[in-house]
Amino acid sequence: MRFQPAVFRPLFGRVLTVVMTVLAAAGLMGFVVTGDLEGLVRYGWWLGLMAYGTAVLFWLPRVDVREEAVVVRNPFVTWELPWTGIQLIDTKWALTLRAGGRRIEAWAAPAGSRWTPMTLGRDDLRVSESAHVAGSIRPGDALNTDSGAAANVIRRHWEQLRDDGLLRPEAPEAQPRRTLHVVELSVLGGLVALCAASLVL
Repeated sequence: MRFQPAVFRPLFGRVLTVVMTVLAAAGLMGFVVTGDLEGLVRYGWWLGLMAYGTAVLFWLPRVDVREEAVVVRNPFVTWELPWTGIQLIDTKWALTLRAGGRRIEAWAAPAGSRWTPMTLGRDDLRVSESAHVAGSIRPGDALNTDSGAAANVIRRHWEQLRDDGLLRPEAPEAQPRRTLHVVELSVLGGLVALCAASLVL
């Protein structure tokens, strides 16, 4: 069966980002319309930080399940995990992948809340066999959770590779690769500095 790529991004994060950006834009427009340039200079940076910070924390994070690797984009760092190096897929608090001696949690795929078991249907429990631990599954494995939906797709392909004997967790090319988000960190740092400066104006 041909591999089907998948992308996981929580809807809540995108909605929250849109709401916060609209509020920030309305605040900035209010200063402009009323001609309050002093207020714009003093508080505009805070509104910018609110909108941009929300985007970094809740809009950008995602999990890309690709044919060559699983890519976990968190707010400040992206991890690329080759399939052959993944050793464990867990969902206790969030989708967590273990590879190369590291435990990498996906910001974009949190586990369900304490109320998740009350909302489960029969189809939500049709998960891959490696999700079963001691004969049961965790609430975070359920398909109606962000962590469970992503983990199920990853596990199914990982199980095929495992059964074919293709996992090589110790191989150099199988180690996770990290990329720091320099631009996002720089912009946030600049906004924080401008917000701090506005306090003394």
